[in-house]
Amino acid sequence: MTRNEAYALLTRYLKTPNLIKHSLAVEAVMRGLARHFGQDEELWGLAGLLHDIDYEWTKDEPVRHSMEGADLLAREGLPEEVVYAVRVHNDIHGLPRQSLMDRALYASDPLTGLIVAGALIKPEKKLSAIDVPFLLNRFHEKSFARGASREQIKSCSEMGLSLEEFMKIGLESMQAIAREMGL
Repeated sequence: MTRNEAYALLTRYLKTPNLIKHSLAVEAVMRGLARHFGQDEELWGLAGLLHDIDYEWTKDEPVRHSMEGADLLAREGLPEEVVYAVRVHNDIHGLPRQSLMDRALYASDPLTGLIVAGALIKPEKKLSAIDVPFLLNRFHEKSFARGASREQIKSCSEMGLSLEEFMKIGLESMQAIAREMGL
């Protein structure tokens, strides 16, 4: 599946602009991590772009989220490693994160929320207005970006990355698509 085909599939199922932007952000971070680790950017990007494809119809039933999306992606013919990464990014299922891609998607999902929240509290409301030290300071504030699981973000250590390294890759990746995200 090409990136354009994946985006068309995503927008067939997701209509909420902020969910689409979140998907774009996770795609960007996954591509940045793939570059960092010498992995397949296209494949990792697909996992990031499509990870929440089922969210609009499963959001009220977390136990269905990611299972239905993974099943849909399998029917669409996506590679098993993408399907599995999507399936295990939702911790509720208790499935093991086996590959580097699995671990990257799991950690990247909440990181994007933390980064967006950081940009939105600045007067400029731009990703260019924030840096890693700013994000690290905000990371330790429990009341900031409550929905961004700190434990999940800290799981970047399972990829051999420090929190600072992970935030740097994530922020730079998102800054590269700032216009597309409206930030």
